[in-house]
Amino acid sequence: MSTTDTASARAAAGVLFDGLLPQPPDAVLAVSKMYREDPRPTKIDVGVGVYKDAQGRTPVFAAMKAAERKLLETQDTKTYLGPEGDFGYLDKLAPLAFGTGAAAADLFGVQTPGGTGALRLAAELANSGKPGAKIWLGQPSWPIHAPIFAEAGLEVAGFRHFDPKTQALTFDDTISALKGASAGDVVLLHGACHNPSGADPGAEQWRELTRVILERGLVPLIDLAYQGLGAGLEEDAAGLRIVLEAVDNAMVAYSCDKNFGLYRERTGALFVRARAHAEVVRTNILKIARCAWSMPPDHGAAAVRLILEDAALTASWREELETCRLRLQSMREALADADPRLEPIREQRGMFSMLALSPAQVEAMRRDHGVYMTGNGRINIAGLTAETIPAFAAAYDAVLRDTKA
Repeated sequence: MSTTDTASARAAAGVLFDGLLPQPPDAVLAVSKMYREDPRPTKIDVGVGVYKDAQGRTPVFAAMKAAERKLLETQDTKTYLGPEGDFGYLDKLAPLAFGTGAAAADLFGVQTPGGTGALRLAAELANSGKPGAKIWLGQPSWPIHAPIFAEAGLEVAGFRHFDPKTQALTFDDTISALKGASAGDVVLLHGACHNPSGADPGAEQWRELTRVILERGLVPLIDLAYQGLGAGLEEDAAGLRIVLEAVDNAMVAYSCDKNFGLYRERTGALFVRARAHAEVVRTNILKIARCAWSMPPDHGAAAVRLILEDAALTASWREELETCRLRLQSMREALADADPRLEPIREQRGMFSMLALSPAQVEAMRRDHGVYMTGNGRINIAGLTAETIPAFAAAYDAVLRDTKA
């Protein structure tokens, strides 16, 4: 082949990428970049969704450090895990989420790269069983939920779930939407510490959701990403357990990234119940996982297993997690005390709340006051401290007075 022909062939190969369209930058990462580049010493970051302590650090739990030291000293191989992952990790994680009653029965679990991997695996499983299956997604939700499901081939049906202006769940809208769903549709539910609103259903609302799920023949996909950071470890699993005690089919995406501080390690799990299709579902989960990441990463799951196998380490971890939870609650109470318009934040749970701010007001918070949040008004409560709350409240008041919604 001549040099000219080779050059033409090389240029023609680019046709593979001709159909790609430019994609917008991730909104949260864009906010983080602007924050880093802001020279103002008084700037406040309530955008990035990670836990921070009173010094603005995302700490490594002491229990995790101890487990990692033990792992370093005792691990005798780096060979692959199977596609299921670390069985000991799954066995210890399951009762933490599901307890030991009916909710824990008949669940098949696999280790995943974070809760995001669990969500994608669940979506791929749903699309394999029913191509183009519909998933019902309350709005607002974590911004990556809808793209994960759409990329896997599911049809995403949105409905109103929370009203930022009233700071309340629009529960009637949720029930109305789900009563219009069809048998075999999936419904995404936040297990606790709703992202972005912090507003969770009460026990009776969970029971009403369960009744509709049973009546309509729906499959719940419960995203439990913040267990222990809301009302407590047991309390944050209560809604999930109400659902799982009643249904024959369910999927649960679990993340250890937040409650074990394993953000970098991408440690999660997918648990699935399919009582009439248990074996075929199991084999399909393993096939999808094998094709997606082959074998899951080991380190984070092994460290979680070591913590949950050791009574002293478990007690240490629980104490540290409770310290995180109480700090979040204290910041909520301080915000509510700082401005009566922020009072609903007191009763919300977890790392996030969502202010009723327009994009122009969010921009004014950033431009005029150095307060960085995502464009939809979501704030990370952990980004605040007792020292910065007065400045945050003053900025909030100024923006409400000086700009139009």
